[in-house]
Amino acid sequence: MKKVLITHSYFLRFDPKQWATAKPYAPLGTLYAAAVLKEAGFPVAFFDTMFSQQASEIIPVLQKEKPELFVLYDDGFNYLTKMCLTNMREAAFEMIRRAKAMNCRVIISSSDSSDHFEKYLDNGADFIIIGEGEATLQKLAIAINQSQQDFSTIDGIAFKQNGNTIKTKRAAVLKDLDALPFPAWDMIDLAPYKNMWMKSSGYFSMNMATTRGCPFKCNWCAKPIYGNRYNSRSPQHVVKELKMLKEKFNYEHIWFCDDIFGLKPGWIHEFANELEKEKLKLRFKIQARADLLGDKLEISALSRAGCETVWMGAESGSQKILDAMDKGTTIEQIETSTKLMRAYGIKPCFFIQFGYPGETKADINLTIKMINRLLPDELGISVSYPLPGTVFFENVKSELEQKANWSDSDELALMFRNTYQPAFYKQLHRYVHKTYRKHIAYNNIKKLFTQPFKSNRLVLKKALSLLYYAPSSLLNKLKLQQLEKA
Repeated sequence: MKKVLITHSYFLRFDPKQWATAKPYAPLGTLYAAAVLKEAGFPVAFFDTMFSQQASEIIPVLQKEKPELFVLYDDGFNYLTKMCLTNMREAAFEMIRRAKAMNCRVIISSSDSSDHFEKYLDNGADFIIIGEGEATLQKLAIAINQSQQDFSTIDGIAFKQNGNTIKTKRAAVLKDLDALPFPAWDMIDLAPYKNMWMKSSGYFSMNMATTRGCPFKCNWCAKPIYGNRYNSRSPQHVVKELKMLKEKFNYEHIWFCDDIFGLKPGWIHEFANELEKEKLKLRFKIQARADLLGDKLEISALSRAGCETVWMGAESGSQKILDAMDKGTTIEQIETSTKLMRAYGIKPCFFIQFGYPGETKADINLTIKMINRLLPDELGISVSYPLPGTVFFENVKSELEQKANWSDSDELALMFRNTYQPAFYKQLHRYVHKTYRKHIAYNNIKKLFTQPFKSNRLVLKKALSLLYYAPSSLLNKLKLQQLEKA
């Protein structure tokens, strides 16, 4: 069997915001791919680029392992890889060139290569896997190992033949996710992950996926890997992996990185029951939608299972903008689910995006008011980012000739024409964070007076933060007003 070297193109150091956040998660999709190749009998070596300083660090690994197949397989569960950041794309191109210089056959699987397979082929890749990759990767690796010459019978790939680019039909999706082997956790050194987590947060969190895909159709959301379907692992299979990871790595927290956690009816209740049956205490965070979080029974089961935090795509405080996005949720649902989660001790957190086409000052103000009224426990703010394959991208594609991707996740550049100039939205990001923190300070001052015996040092600290955030938010508002007039 041919020797395989597998890696990914996400370099934490290339993304200053994420490096400063210091909460790294292992490349889950890459580890799944490695496990599938090992299961098929291939000798597999794994190189983790997460903490590397430059793409050229792949050279000594190539020299040591001498692989015949080089697989660059990005983590499809990480939203940062969906953004196709140019820093990571250039790193991928360099690793492709280094591998080709050592006579490797190069296979690529990522959101970016699915969308731009010709760019990757032009930079030396032999094969691009389009969409969900494990089954296709296994078939392709076996075909190469058997010296097969005709690859047109393998679904879900793009390659060049006689100077022409060939793209085969999309491969069938995996429905029985329990049939997949667990990710190759034995191949990765988790010590640097744990060290960074302990320094930044005081606990160690690991990532896991229980589902694939999302059936909802927000018109700005790209799904190049898992698409619009929704398939789920069984609660028993998930708990089995959780127990194994607890025994091997002693995590304290889990990030379920599904697009939507527990959408299948009854799944969360069965999951909570299975955890209780196995006497496994769990702390975890998830992503979910406002319209799925208004059921007391579901929230009760989430709380019973150990859910501490829910990140919800609130997106906007303007119903007009939510409707324009085809979000399928309402402001009332955001408010109801936020209050219900709090009632069950779960922290609601909001993803917000500004700059969607047609957004006016009135819409922006509605979003700011919603944030400051509901005061989510955490806030993630971005500007609308056009991703290939979406209705939103098609609507603004003609304006993306000069720039279509950010270099890193903190660039926050608005890449199409909108109500205000791009600098306005970067300043809006700063202002919204400052005024949000100011309102949190006010809220904690109220607690000091209304619940003095329940207050603690953290409440006092947040209350005192008003001394910084009040003047800071005012200064940022003045800067925002200047940019608004420009």
